[in-house]
Amino acid sequence: MSISLPRLYSFRRCPYAMRARLGLLFAELQVELREVVLKNKPPQMRAISPKGTVPVLEGVEDGNAERLVIEESREILEWALRQNDPQGLLNVDLASANSLIDQNDNGFKYWLDRYKYADRHPELTQSEYRQRGEVFLQVLEQLLAKNKYLLGGKISIADIGIMPFVRQFAHVDQEVFYNLPYPHLQQWLRDWLEHPVFQRVMIKFQPWQKGNEIVVFP
Repeated sequence: MSISLPRLYSFRRCPYAMRARLGLLFAELQVELREVVLKNKPPQMRAISPKGTVPVLEGVEDGNAERLVIEESREILEWALRQNDPQGLLNVDLASANSLIDQNDNGFKYWLDRYKYADRHPELTQSEYRQRGEVFLQVLEQLLAKNKYLLGGKISIADIGIMPFVRQFAHVDQEVFYNLPYPHLQQWLRDWLEHPVFQRVMIKFQPWQKGNEIVVFP
């Protein structure tokens, strides 16, 4: 099979990789998908991105027809929606969207990692780490008390930029999460988990190996 598409190195359960795949789906863009085993990252990915984290998008061409590599999920998300945005996910206050995603990436993710892997970080208890993370959940709850989505009545880049991380937080202990006093956030997450686009994002693919047939996503 001969095909010329941007190539996405991804890992199904990584929230950053989920963010990138959500962006591609909402942008209705196709890529060649290479599912990665994090303990055995392919040398083809390391050759273009020595930092060795997913997602990585390869094969994007700029105006000079140079081959580019995008190594950050947020940049992949923004790139995809600037190519095509049929549902208007960028038609929001982008300053507010960027501020929320900044808080997610630069603050919430820190506490999320320690909450999930509390045994590796004995400085605080798991409950204390969860409470630190809840500071951001409270911000989201206040926004969702006003609207169905974070920045209004429609899905925006803020929702798809943040949802995978809230999902990961919830899945540390779902019983605890769904008993926290954040009913609007909990419903928002439930709706996302049932959303057909998210369900397509979470389809399982076999890990890529050299010589495999090309997998086109979506």
